[in-house]
Amino acid sequence: MIFLQLDKTGQAKYIYQQIYAEIKTSILQGKIAVNEKLPSKRALADQLQVSINSVSNAYGQLLAEGYIYTIQRKGYFVENINQFTDRHELATPPLPDDLKENYHSKEGWLSLSHMTVDISMFPFKKWVKCQNEAIKNHKQELSEITHPQGPYIVRKTISRMIALTRGTTCDPEQIIIGGGTQPLIRQLMSLQQESIKVGIENPGYSRIHSLLKDMEFHVSPINLDEKGIDIKKIESVNPNILFITPSHQFPTGIIMPISRRIELLNWAALSNDRYIVEDDYDSEFKYGTDNIPSLQSLDRSQRIIYTGTFSKTLLPSLRISYMVLPPKLLRAYRQNYSNYIHGSNSLSLFTLHYFIESGEYERHIKRMNHHYEMKRKLLIHQLKEAFEDEVDILDIPAGLHFFAHFKTNKRYEDINERAKQEKLEIYSIERFTLISKYQYDKNGISLIIGFAAIQKEDIPDAAERLRRIIKQ
Repeated sequence: MIFLQLDKTGQAKYIYQQIYAEIKTSILQGKIAVNEKLPSKRALADQLQVSINSVSNAYGQLLAEGYIYTIQRKGYFVENINQFTDRHELATPPLPDDLKENYHSKEGWLSLSHMTVDISMFPFKKWVKCQNEAIKNHKQELSEITHPQGPYIVRKTISRMIALTRGTTCDPEQIIIGGGTQPLIRQLMSLQQESIKVGIENPGYSRIHSLLKDMEFHVSPINLDEKGIDIKKIESVNPNILFITPSHQFPTGIIMPISRRIELLNWAALSNDRYIVEDDYDSEFKYGTDNIPSLQSLDRSQRIIYTGTFSKTLLPSLRISYMVLPPKLLRAYRQNYSNYIHGSNSLSLFTLHYFIESGEYERHIKRMNHHYEMKRKLLIHQLKEAFEDEVDILDIPAGLHFFAHFKTNKRYEDINERAKQEKLEIYSIERFTLISKYQYDKNGISLIIGFAAIQKEDIPDAAERLRRIIKQ
């Protein structure tokens, strides 16, 4: 006899779910023996005063999950399954405290983050219109797994766009679309032998540095000079692959002059196993000057691996980035990733295609350039008023952040703690210093000041909060 306690008030699960759960628990706890016959559907329904359908649905679910088996014309029996060691402890243990996340409300916070963008002017209606166009025209493609490098039509659109805006020359076949720069770099580096040497800017993009270290490559951070990454130190380290941000060095903002670019290209051309990864992460934003052509546009030896992203120009949450591979590496990529299932959202990619082709992307960039330039100028003005001669801003009119050094005796630990109290999101050079103490920190602290996310009316308040953090 099976004894079940059911709640028929409608406050609990459906009746069949309760029957299923009770029998399953009894089986797992050993209260019902292996191969024991269960009551017939009618008998259990009469016992519980429920419908036969409820019992039938419960038995059906138990049968599907393998808790019971049936013998034709004889009924249902308990399956011989492995029992839990502790039959009385069937509940899932709670998540350990060190793995739990603490949610912190952002109410009242202001952000000077370099990672965020301003979506207040994003043309969502235009984007949705392009999305509808994608749905109408690409139903077949949306029902399929796309090409490992991304849909060809989208790659073709991106290749035309970067040729016009960045001077980057490539065929659509050379473009790999991915869900962010980091996954693309991981794919690229998986093609390399672990014995190769890798160079990266210092200070630089710490996430890429961590990724390379996790992949067990020998990584050498290389310091900067006034023109960007130091060519003499590159020659000393002699890396096989060099990661740089020449159009707007991250995080200092230095724009690499043509003389250093040519030096780098000449260095790379001296050996067949040298490549330069050009991360063009926010090159769309230049204020007062035209866009500077990419390093790849000058390359005649096919030594440049070009990477770009739509995270700064559109929405970071879309996760659309791309990589342009020279033919030799493209061949290796296809040999290794021919069976790769592409991870990006195809609907977003086709939407991006129409967004670019319709001219909406170009119009959006022009609007945001004007908008960001206004906010950048206002924030720099407010900081100079608040700190006077105690701040040194590397005023390079490009990108969505700038580098600022503040005279103070406070330590970074003190600054970070005060920032939490003032509810101001800031990032210091510590986050991006890959080796040794950075040279600008001799008489103060250095911050990477982002201006994209903060609203114009909040800029004076943010500058005042930062003044209190550093000076009080």
